[in-house]
Amino acid sequence: MGNRIMELFNIKYPIIQAGMVWASGWKLAAAVSNAGGLGIIGAGSMYPDVLREHIKKCKAATDLPFGVNVPLLYPEIEQLMDIIVQENVKIVFTSAGNPKTWTSHLKEKGISVVHVVSSVKFALKAQDAGVDAVVAEGFEAGGHNGRDETTTMVLIPAVREKVTIPLIAAGGISSGKAMLAAMVLGADAVQVGSRFVASEEASSHKNFKQLVVDAKEGDTHLTLKELTPVRLLKNKFYQEVQDAYNKGASTTELKELLGRGRAKKGMFEGDMEEGELEIGQVSALIHKILPASEIVVEMMDEFEKAKAKVMLLP
Repeated sequence: MGNRIMELFNIKYPIIQAGMVWASGWKLAAAVSNAGGLGIIGAGSMYPDVLREHIKKCKAATDLPFGVNVPLLYPEIEQLMDIIVQENVKIVFTSAGNPKTWTSHLKEKGISVVHVVSSVKFALKAQDAGVDAVVAEGFEAGGHNGRDETTTMVLIPAVREKVTIPLIAAGGISSGKAMLAAMVLGADAVQVGSRFVASEEASSHKNFKQLVVDAKEGDTHLTLKELTPVRLLKNKFYQEVQDAYNKGASTTELKELLGRGRAKKGMFEGDMEEGELEIGQVSALIHKILPASEIVVEMMDEFEKAKAKVMLLP
């Protein structure tokens, strides 16, 4: 098995671990890379010195490729990018911003750049900016999301139709069957977030992991579009947001309600009532907390079995 993404990153399997805030530290990234996928350190929840520490620890834990995800709206982004170059990280995933800002700089340093998008329009902009690949993330995904609410099954073939660079599918993918479906639709690989949140190596709090595996269909909702759209598990904070909407809250009032550190309080510190709990719809299909290596093996085994079964169809 081989394709453009596997060749680009020099990985065994077309499985990319998403760079999720408060969940994607060096332990998870190293575990996924050691299992044959591509592990990603999520820099969005890290101070610059913390990112450097995670990169160093990841390099000590694996001699295989791994990357760093950087939200382009991060306030100290220049420091993050300097650290990435200094520490000789060769793969960077960017999100939440204009890919033209940093792509040329990173590529001049010999770094492969991938940008996360939620629409065909932004996929084309990323391709024009010179990125090596795009992640097309559907409406099902957890965390910050696109405003258009385009589902993965529609987004992937739409992006594939318009761009020529390698395409990674994201949003609602936690199994080998879903991976096969995404690749049939035109993806070269998949990016997996929620499934790796519920892994032993994820840095997310055990309370959050347990809530993820306990989640049922309909337990998440995309909200706060006036700020940045985010898919949340329903809890006390989520209900406060809905009550604010029902009272006609302004954008300023929503910002005040959100405050600062909500995601950290929930996903990292374990406050399941007052915290912001970002997770995808696919949480309803996640039932066990497993080592990351077992998740990769399970997905690839199911992928091969599903592919063989499809080949036998009349």
